[in-house]
Formats: sequence, structure tokens, C-alpha cells
Amino acid sequence: MTAYIIRRFLLIIPTLFGIMLINFVVIQAAPGGPVEQVIAQLTGEGSAITERITRVGTGEILQTTAVRESIKSPYRGAQGLDPEFIKELEKRFGFDKPMHERFFQMLRNYLVFDFGESFFRDRKVVDLVLDKMPVSISLGVWTTLLVYLISIPLGIAKAVRDGSRFDVGTSFVLVIGYAIPSFLFAVFLLVIFVGGSYLSWFPLRGLLSEEYLGLGFRGCVSNLACVADYFWHITLPIIAMVLGGFATLTLLTKNYFLDQLQQQYVLTAKAKGLSERRVLYGHVFRNAMLIIVAGFPAAFVGILFTGALFIEIIFSLDGLGLLGFEAIFARDYPLMFGTLYFFSLLGLFMNLVGDFMYTVIDPRIDFEAREA
Repeated sequence: MTAYIIRRFLLIIPTLFGIMLINFVVIQAAPGGPVEQVIAQLTGEGSAITERITRVGTGEILQTTAVRESIKSPYRGAQGLDPEFIKELEKRFGFDKPMHERFFQMLRNYLVFDFGESFFRDRKVVDLVLDKMPVSISLGVWTTLLVYLISIPLGIAKAVRDGSRFDVGTSFVLVIGYAIPSFLFAVFLLVIFVGGSYLSWFPLRGLLSEEYLGLGFRGCVSNLACVADYFWHITLPIIAMVLGGFATLTLLTKNYFLDQLQQQYVLTAKAKGLSERRVLYGHVFRNAMLIIVAGFPAAFVGILFTGALFIEIIFSLDGLGLLGFEAIFARDYPLMFGTLYFFSLLGLFMNLVGDFMYTVIDPRIDFEAREA
């Protein structure tokens, strides 16, 4: 196992390099870099996200192709601006150097976890990520735990009662839950329970009320009212995310248990006089839950850093999803590539942890190569 872990660690290096290289080339080739963002702000064109997508600024008709071809500057909208000012912008954002030089300089900094400063926020990337992390951790941790706590018992119950009314009824509910997007259900919860036309039971914005914002983590944990306020704020976002997450895992658990219940060792255990409960949880559970439990680290990372953008927007939660979305549209390269590097590294490491979990759950599994 030690040799396998070493090989996997070494494999992380080229994999991470490939991820960074592909994304760097694609993003650099895309129009609308940080220099053009500054030019757009100065000229008043495309200052909003919708304007950048539609390519319409202050309402005026965009320049024709012939006019654009007459402009020597490679940046759209740079006509009339001092060329020296454009060069200063390029130097500020590092575009005075060749692309390959910028790429390897970025990697050298990232190796020591120096992610630099945001182009447009005047703060270090690490500080920005740490500020947004509580929201994403709250959504990721509680969603993952609830999904597993609901899906595994429900999947086992469906497998044991396969074909019964309980199985058919819960399958119907699961299909409906899977078919409804989480953001659509979030809007429904918002309208019903957050001061819309019906009830006003839950708050709309943030993780805490204003009176608890200055307590910090330790102060809030030691304050029962603050803890209650925290769960009061995250109840609806968590419900919206759990709804679309537990259906797949429930059906996966059921199918794994059904497959194991049909194995010969189950019939042998029952023939020896073991109770159905002991057979189920003493023999079937370990084999059936191998893939599900081993995939927990990867599932946590997936829920933590993906899929929460709409939930954050709907419930006014300033987390990593919204931060990354804004960084992409603002072409904030340090923020984009810094978070990409960190989360890619974390994802690759968690995949390794998932493989290690296989051996923890079932010691018979060995990833070492053996000669026949």
C-alpha cells in the first residue's frame, strides 16, 4: 500500500500540471481579459455582466468590423486612449511578459502557496477564500452529512422491502425530488417561508444575524443563541441542496444491497441460523457499503465547491461559488487560477483518501501489483 500511495502522490504532479496548463491556455485565449475590463470601465462600455455577454455597453451600436480593423490596439475599446497607459495596464497585470513565462512564474508561486493578490479587489487571494469559506463549509458539511444519513438507511430499507408499497412509494418521491432542480426548489422555499406572499419564518441573508456577527467562531459556538441563529439561517439552503442530492445515493445504496443479498454467502449465513438483522449488518453491510463509504471524501469535495452557486445567490450567501462566478466575469486571473490550483489539488488528494478508505473498510483489498 505504501508504494501505491507514493505512486499516486507522484501522479498528482503531472495531473495538476495538465489541469493548470489547459485552463491557462483556454482562459488566456478567451477575449475580454483584465486589460479590457479596465478599458470597459473607463469607457463605460460593458460594465455589467449582462452587457459583457450581449456585447452592448451604453446602448450605442457597436463599431463595425471596418472601424475595428482600423484600430491598431489589440484591445476592444482602446481607441482614443494613450498607448503608454495601455502599456502600464499590461505591466500591472503581467501581460508585458510572454504567456509561457507568466505560466511558469505562476506555478513557481503556487508551489509555495503564494496565490498573489486579486486584480480588482485589492486583497490577497488567500484572504478572500478564507472569508468565503464559512459559507461553503456550512453548505458542504451539513449537506453531505444529511444526504448520507438519509440515503443509506432509506436505501437499505428499500432493498429489504424490494417491490413493496414502501419501495414503490419512496421511489416515486425520489424521482420527483431528483427531477426538480435544487435552485427551483430554493425559489419555492423562498417564496413560501421567507416573507413572500405566505409565511415569514426564516431569514433571507447571511449565516448569522447582525448581533452575532462580531462574536467569531469560538464566541458563537459557546453561545447557544448564536448556534440556534446559525441553524435558523442555513435551514432552507440545506434543505434545497439535500433534496436533489439524496435521490441518487439512495438508489445506489439499494442496488448495491440487492446485489449482495443475492450472493451465495448470504444464503450460507441464513442456513447457519443467523438472524436476518445479523446477516444484513454483520455480513452484507460491509460489502455493500464499500463503494458508497469510500466515495464520501470525493462527494464532500463535490458538494463543497460545486453546485451551490444558485443557492448562494437565491439566499444571499456570499460563498466560494459566488466568488468564483464573479472572478470569471471580471477576468480576475489570480483569483481564478489560485482557487483552481488549490481546489484541484484538494480534489486529487481526496481521491487518494477515497482509495485508502477502501482498504480501511475491507482489508482484503490491496492495490499493490502481484505477479501471477
